[in-house]
Amino acid sequence: MKSSAEHWDRVYESRIEEALTWFEADPALSFGLVSRFALPGDPVVDVGGGASRLVDRLLEAGYGPLTVLDLSATALHASRERIGARAEAVRWIAADVTEWTPGGSFALWHDRAVFHFLTEPADRAAYVATMGRALRSGGIAIIATFADDGPESCSGLPVMRYSPEALAAEVDSLAPGRFQPVEAERHSHVTPKGNLQNFQVSVFRKTEAG
Repeated sequence: MKSSAEHWDRVYESRIEEALTWFEADPALSFGLVSRFALPGDPVVDVGGGASRLVDRLLEAGYGPLTVLDLSATALHASRERIGARAEAVRWIAADVTEWTPGGSFALWHDRAVFHFLTEPADRAAYVATMGRALRSGGIAIIATFADDGPESCSGLPVMRYSPEALAAEVDSLAPGRFQPVEAERHSHVTPKGNLQNFQVSVFRKTEAG
């Protein structure tokens, strides 16, 4: 089941940013991975970036061109308001990633928590196909999902849970031989209420053949 833009607009409108379960004042893990696998000047897309502060960190570090894509125009507006004049340096796209047609060739694809909302095989296939079109040969995909012992739902929606091995197998089944696993790690996110959410974070490289 795919979530709708209206659903996520309501979520962002109902609570302040700092009260959202996925809020991070400092997206240190994501920033660290992006900075390891991409250089300033490399085109980077943050899928499901919404109101995340990753774009702030990347701009401060000189990264760009940057693209932030999210279903929720409300979330993107919040980021633009927070960043101020620097928002002009970012391409903001309100769209469903499974239906998006990338307009460029990205060096890095970052997704902190979109893929695990795709509970239907057709939606996962569309996501991986979009990722394949978006990334240039040798490009990097960073995909974080709830771990196999993570939450079973989020914001009233069911999710898929993955171990790194299960995610790698799923990606390969949808695009055989196209994405090579590079590394993976577990991550425990503490929500604003102090609850623990276990994630897995996997890094893939698009093969030359892809």
